[in-house]
Amino acid sequence: TIRSLSSATIVLKRGAMGCIVYDGPISDDLEDGVVGKGFPIEIYNVLGAGDAFMSGFLRGWLGGEDHATAATWANACGAFAVSRLLCAPEYPTFEELQFFLKNGSKHLALRKDEAINHIHWATTRRRDIPSLMALACDHRVQLEDVAARAGADPARIHDFKVLAVKAAAKVAAGRDGYGMLIDEKHGREAMFEFAHHPFSWLGRPVELPGSRPLRFEFSQDIGSQLTEWPVDHCIKCLCFYHPDDPAALKEEQQQKLRALFEGARKVGRELLIEIIAGKHGKLDDTTIPRALEELYALGIKPDWWKLEPQVSAGAWAKIEAVILKHDPWCRGVVLLGLESPQDELEAAFAATAKAPIVKGFAVGRTIFVHAAEQWLAGKMSDDEAIADMASRFEQLTDAWLAARGRKAA
Repeated sequence: TIRSLSSATIVLKRGAMGCIVYDGPISDDLEDGVVGKGFPIEIYNVLGAGDAFMSGFLRGWLGGEDHATAATWANACGAFAVSRLLCAPEYPTFEELQFFLKNGSKHLALRKDEAINHIHWATTRRRDIPSLMALACDHRVQLEDVAARAGADPARIHDFKVLAVKAAAKVAAGRDGYGMLIDEKHGREAMFEFAHHPFSWLGRPVELPGSRPLRFEFSQDIGSQLTEWPVDHCIKCLCFYHPDDPAALKEEQQQKLRALFEGARKVGRELLIEIIAGKHGKLDDTTIPRALEELYALGIKPDWWKLEPQVSAGAWAKIEAVILKHDPWCRGVVLLGLESPQDELEAAFAATAKAPIVKGFAVGRTIFVHAAEQWLAGKMSDDEAIADMASRFEQLTDAWLAARGRKAA
């Protein structure tokens, strides 16, 4: 027998029947060993199954687990590999593995299990962003209006957005946790400038400005737009959504957001959904929590939420409870500004102090509108516009950090 050739621990793989571990003498009965649980699944791709099996076994064996546990982990990892397509990137993370072992799956094709796929997505994100302070400069209609009032060529908006990037970069100074929102229509040159700086995050809008019901800009075939994006660009979609909207309007917007969520996952891009409810109905402690409940019920789980300031700390507590109930892997919430004065934003920051799910802000007009009006009218130089926006952005970042009991690094 093989035991006569080696005293090593022997592992016999048996596919869906699991595996058996022999740590001592091997009898004539092959079942006389430590049996690891098997997982019957649909075989989709056999490439990498052995490596996946070994990764699970070594995680248990080297971690001091007993042979039965190590063998079960090995079998489960192998099952994931053969039920998905792309070999090593499809192996389960440990958190994903433990969820599967605890809850199982109703799908023989694990790649079709949305709950497990979501955990895989969320636990393999490209970078950790525990805090985000973003200068939002994805405004299109608003800056077009400013240009029209100033009698300026709308093409100059492109140049102004480059200045906004330089202002944000001046404040960020290469530190983690800073980002921007920049649009495709007026911001391509700004995105090129953005790429020269070590920001943590870039969001890009896909909504047609002001649309209600929601429409996408450029094309309703959202997937074809997203394929050309760099993988680290986050999709941002603003939806004017209120839980008391008429049923037909709600259903149409829900379907649009669900299609966007599916498209984002298909092309491997993160998604931020911005919900503004206060412009189309009452905003109380339950408004946004109800809206999020409705969207989560459809299986929509964005990486980020962008939300308007709430009426009370109690509203934030309810929002946090909804998010943690449905998606504890959500990156969190960033606050939007709605052109609010700085003192109102500082009060909004303070109201989130006991809601750690709020990770920062993405504010635009409060920071850039004065500079835009002056610069587009020819009353402010490039350097003056950069300095003005940088000063306002820095004041907000300082206020946010102070509200969270931190100082700038």
